[in-house]
Amino acid sequence: MNTFADLGLSDKILRAVTDKGYEIPSPIQAQAIPPVLEGRDVLAAAQTGTGKTAGFTLPILHKLSENPSRNNRRVVRSLVMTPTRELAAQIKANIDEYGSHLDFKSLVVFGGVGINPQINKLRAGVDMLVATPGRLLDLCQQRACDLSNVEILVLDEADRMLDMGFINDIKKVMNYIPKKRQTLLFSATFSKEIKTIAKQFLTNPVTVEVAAQNTTAERVE
Repeated sequence: MNTFADLGLSDKILRAVTDKGYEIPSPIQAQAIPPVLEGRDVLAAAQTGTGKTAGFTLPILHKLSENPSRNNRRVVRSLVMTPTRELAAQIKANIDEYGSHLDFKSLVVFGGVGINPQINKLRAGVDMLVATPGRLLDLCQQRACDLSNVEILVLDEADRMLDMGFINDIKKVMNYIPKKRQTLLFSATFSKEIKTIAKQFLTNPVTVEVAAQNTTAERVE
């Protein structure tokens, strides 16, 4: 498998990939994209810098664009939970770039800023939502965010979310999401805690493990 075209992505997504100057998928992209397109749950160990964001956003955009929502309503069909506002904003920017040739609307929500503008944007309709767990739970509890149509859930940097104490918020958010869904969990490591979470949230997942090109130990002088 040598090119993004070999992965089975749509022409409009391939155009966006070409616009970005990408030619050959990284190992995490080559291994994660096919099972995501097949609808499988995925448990992936990949660090920042391996290209993992494209590894889940490209196939999600493909799946949602190939299967439009009923009545053409803009409802949250995919949710990405991630630990920090910086990472959430970065993922949102990537989604906008990869979906630049699609009729697609995304939104990022996190704490530390006013909640009302976020509520107004949610009411206007969103296809894909990127969120930090605390702010997302606030929005759900205020009944400002409807997650009942979520088809694909991504838990990104799951190990960091556990380290930052978000596990209870995540479990509460799960109550608002359909049990029948596709779930993708990305973590830097497969720790005992991550494996426990994976058993709770994922069903018969495909396991993908990719090391960063340079590990932290190799970068330290």
